[in-house]
Formats: sequence, structure tokens, C-alpha cells
Amino acid sequence: MSDETIILRPFRADDAAWLSQRHGALYAEQDGFDETFEPLVAGILAGFLKEHDPDCERGWIAQRGEERLGSIFCVRQDAEIAKLRLFLLEPKVRGQGLGQRLLSQCMHFAREVGYKRMTLWTHESHRAACALYQRNGFTCLSSEAVHSFGVDLVEQTWSVTL
Repeated sequence: MSDETIILRPFRADDAAWLSQRHGALYAEQDGFDETFEPLVAGILAGFLKEHDPDCERGWIAQRGEERLGSIFCVRQDAEIAKLRLFLLEPKVRGQGLGQRLLSQCMHFAREVGYKRMTLWTHESHRAACALYQRNGFTCLSSEAVHSFGVDLVEQTWSVTL
């Protein structure tokens, strides 16, 4: 790995293919997700590029040199609630504080633009991410056993007051 500093920069249209592909590949490898997950992510990104309001919605890419290492998005759920989406970290940079940097950036932006709460959807199996959310004041509001993306999962909804 390079000694270059990791920056958090705004998401751009040319990041969409990479982000969809990495979500599909990592979730298949780590969680056994099937081929339906990557197109779902691609659709979320296409909608964001087409319709997002830059005054209250934003995406960031963590990058070192030319290498993309992660992402996080803040989107509008309603006038008072932001939704955290597409939080991804490459495995080689996990456990080094980058997830906290991305989450802090996203939560700070949400506060700055006036959201009162932030919610997110995740899976119970993402223990490190859930621990990060809990350390940042999020609480798990619901858990539900489902069959999605070809696997049995426990989906969770988390929320925090900003």
C-alpha cells in the first residue's frame, strides 16, 4: 500500500460502475449474495445521479491516489430524516478508522443541512458495521428474518437523532 493520504471526495458519475461492481463482488464473496444485488445497487446509483438534490443529498468516495477504497451516501428520506446508503469499505482498509471518517462526514453533512434523524438498513451479519453504528449513537429499531439476494438474512433498521 502507498503512503498517500486517503481523501474523501464527492461521488461522481464515473464512480457508479465501480461502486456497483464492488458491491456485487464483495457481497457475493462475503455474504453469498446472488447476481440480483449488483443491479439493485446500479439502480440506486442511477436514481441518485438523475434525481438527487445536491443541497440535501450527497455521496463521498474514499480514495488514495487513483484507488477507490470506499463510499457512503446521505439521501433524503423526508424533510427531517436522512438515510445513510451505499456504505462500503474495501476489506484491506477495514479496521483502520476509515469507516468512522466516512460515517462522521455523512452525519456532519446531515446535521448541517438540517436533518433531525438518520436511518439506515443493514444486515445483522455485518457485525463490525453494526458496532460502528452503535458507537455513533445509532440504535437498532427492528430486525426481521428474510430471504433476499438468494440467502437467508436478518435485516435491520437503525436510527440516530442528529
